[in-house]
This record gives sequence, structure tokens and C-alpha cells, in this order.
Amino acid sequence: MIKKVAVAAAAVLVTASPLAYAAETSSSVGVTHPSVTDLNALTDVRVATIKAALQLTPDQEKYWPAVEDAIRARAKNRQARWERVAELRDSSSPEALHERNLVQLMQRRAESLSQRALDLKKLADAWEPLYKTLSQEQKKRMAFVTLVATRGIRDRIEHRIDSEDDDE
Repeated sequence: MIKKVAVAAAAVLVTASPLAYAAETSSSVGVTHPSVTDLNALTDVRVATIKAALQLTPDQEKYWPAVEDAIRARAKNRQARWERVAELRDSSSPEALHERNLVQLMQRRAESLSQRALDLKKLADAWEPLYKTLSQEQKKRMAFVTLVATRGIRDRIEHRIDSEDDDE
């Protein structure tokens, strides 16, 4: 059973590796984000990994569509935020940065944080009925997959920070 979870976690990391490499190799031009197609593929892998790790019973399956929808909606909104940031970055010259309205910037940031909070709340609300039905073994597998994914993200962030320090 742990082998299945390990294989699923490895699939996520293998799928995310080209995305991380692409972001790293283009960092000299600026921060880039994966394409919509790449993010959709990554979301598909994430959803499949979580579902495979949980090994849902037929009774639990009825709760899964709400969870999957919330995961996909959150990923879609994250992509939209990245696109807005990229547009602002691309349209801003160094002079324009000094003339930017900081109040508007704070308001946009507040709206973005509110949207992220709303997405997370929807995800938690979708998970709640399913989570209540999970066995202790399923909860352990869920925690393991979450830990592996979180560790991968943290390691990627630390690597990027170290790379930026080396560039300076």
C-alpha cells in the first residue's frame, strides 16, 4: 500500500521536475510560470495522486467530485493570479514602478489574498464531509502525500532562493 503512495508521489515529482527546470533556466529573463497546459496536466496528476493514495471506498466516492472541483477551481484561480502579475510585470518599465499608486497596489493585493482565502475555504468545505469518513490508514496516506508534495515545493523554493543569492 505504501508502495502505491510512493509511486504516486514520485509521479508528481517527476511531472513537476520539467516545470521546475523550465522556470529555473528562464530565470535570467525573469520569473516565468508554467503554461496553462502544463498547469492543467500538473493538476490532473495531483488529483489522480491524491485519489490513488486515498483508495476511496464506494461510499466515500460520492464526496470526491466536490473535492476535485475545489482543487481544480483553486488551481485555475492561481493561474489567473499569475497571469495578472505577469501582465503587470511586462507592462511596467523601471520608471513606471516609481510612479505606481501604492494604495491601488495594496488594494489589488488585498483582493488577491481574499480570493486565495475564499478558494482555501471552499477546498476545506469540500474536504470536510469526505475527511470525516476516512479511516486512520487513509488519513496517514493523505498526510504522507501532503508531506511529500510540501517538501518538494519547499525544496524548490529554497533552491530558487539559493540560485538568486548566487546571481547577486
